[in-house]
Amino acid sequence: MNYNEIAEKILQDVGGAANIRTLTHCATRLRMEFIDRRKVQDEAVSQIPGVISVVEKGGQFQIVIGNEVQQVYRLLKKALPETKSVTAEGKDPASNGVITRIISVISTTFTPVIPAITGAGMIKALLAILKLTGLISATSPTYQLLNIIADAAFFFLPVLLAYGASMKFECNPILAMTIAGVLLHPGIGQMMAAGKPVDFMGINVLLSDYAGSVLPIILTVWLMSWVERFAEKVSPSLIKFFIKPMLILLVTAPLALVVVGPAGILLNDLVAAGAATIDRHASWLIPMLMGTLQPFLIITGTAWAMTPIATGQLSKNGFEMINGPGMLASNVAMGAATLCVAMKTKNSNLRQLASSSGFTALLGITEPALYGVLLKFRRVLIAAMIGGGCAGMYAGLSGLVRYAFVSPGLAALPAFIGENPMNIVHALVTVSISIVVTFALTWVFAFKEVEEAAVAPLSTPQPSLTPNASGESVIASPLKGDVVTLSEVNDDVFSGGLLGEGVAIRPKEGVLKAPFDGKVMMFLPSCHAVGLQDANGLELLIHIGIDTVNLNGQHFSSSLKVGDEVKAGETLITFDIAAIEQAGYDLITPVVVVNGDEHATLRMTTATSVTFGDELMVKSTNGSLQ
Repeated sequence: MNYNEIAEKILQDVGGAANIRTLTHCATRLRMEFIDRRKVQDEAVSQIPGVISVVEKGGQFQIVIGNEVQQVYRLLKKALPETKSVTAEGKDPASNGVITRIISVISTTFTPVIPAITGAGMIKALLAILKLTGLISATSPTYQLLNIIADAAFFFLPVLLAYGASMKFECNPILAMTIAGVLLHPGIGQMMAAGKPVDFMGINVLLSDYAGSVLPIILTVWLMSWVERFAEKVSPSLIKFFIKPMLILLVTAPLALVVVGPAGILLNDLVAAGAATIDRHASWLIPMLMGTLQPFLIITGTAWAMTPIATGQLSKNGFEMINGPGMLASNVAMGAATLCVAMKTKNSNLRQLASSSGFTALLGITEPALYGVLLKFRRVLIAAMIGGGCAGMYAGLSGLVRYAFVSPGLAALPAFIGENPMNIVHALVTVSISIVVTFALTWVFAFKEVEEAAVAPLSTPQPSLTPNASGESVIASPLKGDVVTLSEVNDDVFSGGLLGEGVAIRPKEGVLKAPFDGKVMMFLPSCHAVGLQDANGLELLIHIGIDTVNLNGQHFSSSLKVGDEVKAGETLITFDIAAIEQAGYDLITPVVVVNGDEHATLRMTTATSVTFGDELMVKSTNGSLQ
C-alpha cells in the first residue's frame, strides 16, 4: 500500500489541506470536519485504492482505511499547517454546513442522556400497564415513588444535557451542571409563585420553569464555553484555582437567568407551537414524512434533528408524536422489506445477510438492513419507504404517541402503552400496515433475483469449531461476555464486514486479554482498540465499543505500545464498563480478522457466551476443517 499516494489523493479530493478544519483518527478510520463541505468529492474519495469506505456520521466525514490508518494520518497531519485553527475563518456559508454543525451539537449533547430518559420512559410505560391492569393504584405510595423515579430524568433534563453539551463545547462539565442547577433551583419556583416582579441589578428578570427544557441549557453552555476561555486568560495563575470558577459562575449564571434562558424558552415554545399547529391541522403529515424519509435521515446523519422537540414533548406532556410514530412505521417497514428479500431470494449469501439484518430492523436497529441490503436494491428501499409512509399516515391520523424514548420496533411496543388504552392498538395497526404494504410491494414489484456471487456472505457462527492443528490460527476469547454476530454492531463498517470477518462480544467484565501469543501491530493513546498479529501472520483487530475513541482514553487503562510481544491470556487493557455505558457509549466489541483471504476458512464458535481463553474463532490456512 502506497501511503503517500493515498494521502495525496485524499487531500486532493477533500479540497486540499486548507479545507480541513479538524483531523483525527481512531483504530480504523480518519475523522474529518471541513470548512467548505461542498469541495469534498465523496465518490472520488471512496474510489481511492486503499480506502475501504466513506461514512458520514455525527457531523464527521469518516474515511475507513483499516489497520494502516495511522500511517495515512501522519502524512496528512504533516501536510496541515501547524498553526491551523479549529475555528478557522471562511466557514461554509451553505445551509448544509450549518445544519450539520447543529446536528453534531444535538448528537453529542443527547447521546450520554439517552440511557436515563430511555429507562425513565420505560418505567412510565410499566406504570401505565400496572395501572390499566389494576395491579397498582395511582394513589399508592409505591406508585408515587416509582413515578418520582420515572420523572427525575425529565425534571433534571437540563442537568443531564449540560454534561453532554460541555463535552461538545469543551468546557468544564461540573460548572455546566452547576449552572443547570441554578435554573432548576427551588428558589426560582418560589419567586414565581410569589408573583412579584424580579430584577437583577435593575434589569427585569423574566422567570421561567426550566424543568424538562432543552434549548436554554444548550445555549447557556455554549455561552459558558466562551466565558471559560475569557476567565482562563484573565485569572492570575496564583489564584486561578478559585478565581476562574467564580468568574464563570458570576458571568454565566446571571446571563442565563436574564437573557439566554428566557430566549431559549421562547424559542422552545415557538418550535413546540409550530409542531402543535401542524399536528392540529395535519396530524398525518409529520409521521408520514418520518415514515417515508427515515432511511435518508439515517444516511445523512440528520435523524437527530427532531430529538430536542420530541424530548421536550416527553418531558412536558409525558408523550411525543414527532419522532416515535413515524420511526415505528419506518423501522418495521425496513425490516419487512429485508425479510421479504430473505424469503424470496435463492442467493444463499443474500439470504443469510437479509435474514439477520431484517430481524434486527424489526426490533428497531435498522443500520445493518439499510446499508447491507436496502441501499443495494433501490427498488426494495422505495417499497420500504412507501410502506413506512402509509403506516406513518395512519399513525398520524389515529393520534399515535410514544411514551418512552426508545428505538421504535417490535421490542419497544411497551413504549406505546399509556393512559390511552387505544394507543397500543393503533401502534399494532401501524405495524401491521407497515409489514403488509411493504412486504406486498417488495414481493410483487421491487425485488429481482441476483447472482450467487453478487453479495458477500455475512459472518455468522458456523456449526463447529476447527480442531487446533498445524497450519491453523486459533483465536481465544479476549473477553468474558455474550457472543453476537457482527450484523448486530451498530456501525455499518463492522456490520457490513468491510474490515473483515469475525464476531462481536458484549463484555461482562472490563478486562481485555491477549487471544494468542503475538505482537502488537497497532495501539492508540485512547486505549480503545488494539491490533495484534500471531505467528502465522493472522492480523486481528479488537475494537472496544462504538465511537469510544471520543472518550480520549477516559475510563480505559493500558501500558501497551506498538511492537510489544504478548502472551495468550496476558491482560492488555482494562476499562470501566459502568462509566463508559453511563457516558452513553455502546460497549459491543467487534473482534475481526482483517487479513482474511479466499483460500482460508474462518469458523466461529457456536457458544452464546464465552470467558477468557475459550475458543472463539479458528482460521484454517489450508482450506480444510478435517
